[in-house]
Amino acid sequence: MIPTLTLKDKVVALFGLGGSGIATAQAMIAGGARLVAWDDNPDSVARAVACGIAVQDLREADWAGFTDFVLSPGVPLTHPKPHWSVDLAHQAHVPVIGDVELFCRERNYSGANCPFIAITGTNGKSTTTALIAHIIKVSGRDMQLGGNIGTAVMSLEPPVDARNYVVECSSYQIDLAPSLNPTAGILLNLTPDHLDRHGSMERYAAIKELLVAGSDTAIVAVDDAYCIAIADRLEAKGKKLIRFSKDQVLANGFYAQGANVFQAEQGQATLLLSLDGIGSLRGAHNAQNALAAIAACLTVGLSLAEITAGLRSFPGLAHRMEQVGHAGKTLFINDSKATNAEATAPALSSFDKVYWIVGGLPKSGGIESLHAFFPRITKAYLIGEAAAQFAATLGSDVPFEISHTLDAAVEHAAHDAGQDKGEEPVVLLSPACASFDQYPNFEKRGSAFRDKVMTLAGFKPIGSAD
Repeated sequence: MIPTLTLKDKVVALFGLGGSGIATAQAMIAGGARLVAWDDNPDSVARAVACGIAVQDLREADWAGFTDFVLSPGVPLTHPKPHWSVDLAHQAHVPVIGDVELFCRERNYSGANCPFIAITGTNGKSTTTALIAHIIKVSGRDMQLGGNIGTAVMSLEPPVDARNYVVECSSYQIDLAPSLNPTAGILLNLTPDHLDRHGSMERYAAIKELLVAGSDTAIVAVDDAYCIAIADRLEAKGKKLIRFSKDQVLANGFYAQGANVFQAEQGQATLLLSLDGIGSLRGAHNAQNALAAIAACLTVGLSLAEITAGLRSFPGLAHRMEQVGHAGKTLFINDSKATNAEATAPALSSFDKVYWIVGGLPKSGGIESLHAFFPRITKAYLIGEAAAQFAATLGSDVPFEISHTLDAAVEHAAHDAGQDKGEEPVVLLSPACASFDQYPNFEKRGSAFRDKVMTLAGFKPIGSAD
C-alpha cells in the first residue's frame, strides 16, 4: 500500500467503493487523511464499513470543508452528464481527482528515484503493460505493476529508489490525473472508443495526449492520424519524443519489418533484434506492443540484452492470444478477450491455417468485416447465439459446422486439426462476440476453453499466462 502522506490531516471525500475505491480509501486513511466515502450501491457502502472506512451520504456532507474529491474512474466525470457527486464538487470548487493522481503526488513527494512507465491507447494497453513489467522483472529489478490492468495503483508498494512502476492508464484515469508525469509515457494507438463517456473522438484523443504530454519522454506510435498529429504537436513544443511504427520505415525512431525490429537515427537504421519464434508476440499488433516496450525499457536504463531476454520469455496474457499448448502438432490459442470482430482480426491475421472457434452473443456488424481473413480459415466451429447469423456470413466461403457448445467445438476442431498435414495447424478461440449467452464473462469462457484443451490426449502446455 502507498499511504497518501500528501493528504495527512486533510478532509477528503471519495465516491466509488469498488475494488480500487476501497484500496484508495485505505491508502488515504493510512496516510492520515480524514476521509468520508460514499457509493450509490448499498452493498459497496456496507463493505466499506466492514473495512473500517467512514461513510456518509455526500449529498448531506459539508463540501466547504473538503480539500479534494477522489472519484473512482468508472463514475462519469463529464459525459453523458456528470455524476451528482461531481456536480457537488464543482459547486464547492473542490478539485476532482483519481487514484493515479494520488500515486503521482506520492511519487513526487517521496523524492525517490523510481522510474515510472505509463501506458495508454485504445488497443494493446494490457499486453504492452504486462510485457514491460515482465522484461523489468526478469532483469532482476524491483518492479511494481498496476493501474487499469487490474491491480489498484494505491495498493502497490511505496516509492523507493530503484523501484520501477509500470502502470496501465485508461482515459478515465488520465482525465482525473492532472499531475501525471511518467518517466516514459506510451501512446499506442487511437480509434473511436468510450465516446459515450468523452463526448467526441477529439476530446477522447485530447485526454490520451495528456499522458505523453506530461512525460519526461513521450513514446508515440505513428500508425494512425490522431497519434501522428499528437507526435507532431509534442515535437513542435520541444518535448523529448520517440516515434515508433509497425507499418512504416522511420528516419528516426523504432520500427518493425516483419519480425525484425530496427532503430533509426537520421535515416541510418540498425537491426536490434528479431521477434521470430516468440509465439506470444505473433502479428503486427504485437510487433507494435514490442516496439513500445523496447523503447520504454531502453529509456529507463535496461540493456538490449536484458530486453531481448524478457521478450523471448514473455508468456503472454491470459485470454489474449494466449498459447495454451499443443496436442500433437496442433497449437491451441485462447483469444477469448476478442469480443468483437475488430479484436478478432489481429488473431486471424497471425496464422495461415486456422480452425476457428467463433460465436457467442453477437455485436453489431457481426463478422462481416473479417472477409479478408476467410482464406486463412480451414474450418469454422460456430457456438452460441451467433451461430446461425455467422453461418449465413460464412456461406460457401468457409467450411463450417454449428457446434453449439464450446466443448463440442474444441473436440471437433482438435480432431480435424489433428488430421491436417500442415506443420502447425492452429485451433483458435477468438469469438468476435460477447460471452453472456453462455458464460458470465470472457475470462470464464477462456478458462473453459483452456480446461477442455488440457483434457485432450497428448496435450502439452506452454507455460501459464495467469
